[in-house]
Amino acid sequence: MNLTARDRSLGLAPASVGDYRELARRRLPRQLFDYIDGGAYEERALAANVGDLQGVLLRQRVLRDVSARSTATTVLGEELALPVVLAPVGLAGMFARRAEVQAARAAAAAGVPFCESTVSICGIEEVAGASPRAPWFQLYVMRDRGYAEDLLARAATAGCSVLVLTVDLAVVGARYRDVRNGMSGRLSAARRVVRGLDLGLHPAWVRDVALGGRPLTFGNLEKAVPGGTVPEDFRRWVDGQFDPSVTWDDLAWVREHWMGKVVLKGILDPDDAREAVARGADGVVVSNHGGRQLDGVPSTVRALPGVVDAVGGRAEVLVDGGVRSGLDVARALALGARACLVGRAWAWAVAARGEAGVAHVLDVLRSELDVAMALTGVTSVDDFDTTALVAGAVAESTDPPG
Repeated sequence: MNLTARDRSLGLAPASVGDYRELARRRLPRQLFDYIDGGAYEERALAANVGDLQGVLLRQRVLRDVSARSTATTVLGEELALPVVLAPVGLAGMFARRAEVQAARAAAAAGVPFCESTVSICGIEEVAGASPRAPWFQLYVMRDRGYAEDLLARAATAGCSVLVLTVDLAVVGARYRDVRNGMSGRLSAARRVVRGLDLGLHPAWVRDVALGGRPLTFGNLEKAVPGGTVPEDFRRWVDGQFDPSVTWDDLAWVREHWMGKVVLKGILDPDDAREAVARGADGVVVSNHGGRQLDGVPSTVRALPGVVDAVGGRAEVLVDGGVRSGLDVARALALGARACLVGRAWAWAVAARGEAGVAHVLDVLRSELDVAMALTGVTSVDDFDTTALVAGAVAESTDPPG
């Protein structure tokens, strides 16, 4: 991979997802890096997602014919070259110039889906028009159902076949890093100056994104949030539109206005998983919102087996949270997931090196998964099950990553 002069000066040739995290940390204004990197409250759920998943031990097997291996699979009726989906990441277009477009192109080239966030900088039409593979679309259930219906219609027209309905945002979790950096909460004049200095200390980001990445508006919410990405405008929209009164009965409204697959993202409890299936969900994503909502909840890898058992094959189970390597993908598949959603991994990569960074991260995940398959005696990702794991080995660490 070609390195910029600055990369060489840092002595860092990225080889892993963790390397891209470090590059992103050095390149982004702190307020934006912490927005990607942080979690809610004391970030224990965030740390547990990573630590518990890495503590699941793979069972190394030898003297098996693993000369022919395949990472290809089918998820929600789509053929994937790798059991990975680029998860919806809000405000991603603030990390790199038209970041959602760059990530969608890299995903399509790698043979995996990209999921567009409701609060993306690039609109669904721009993303779909720039990629040969139709994106998935993520939606919050808003108070303004008319606007939500319009978004669903736009996503369908853009060719999206899968709707990812986020169900764990009745209210927004307390994200202390965002408060400290001025990404949430009220801003005094002094804190505005500090935020401005933070941006000014990153001239490459200013040139590439603040100036070169325009229009810096919410592409899917241009009518609802006409003020663009100013934090105050976005917070007002969140406060006015996130709907804590949503119940299971509202899934009927979703089904009425969406003809494609529906996946519920934010499921941790087996009872909720059973209810999702009973209400007609095609899939669920075992997720605690990357540790960004309620702290002190189970890590997603701890919740995954119970959800898989509750669903009982009646819907597809995906998982997100803490996936930092292809080995993590193997662990999740062995515990019953059909595929993994990765968010921070591609956000760090696009911030560090744009489309090429996302493409490289996906190739790293594929290569690492392939090695895990060879050394656990698995020749197809569809054959992963608990026999690929050492029983009862899950780490207890909750130390914050990084």
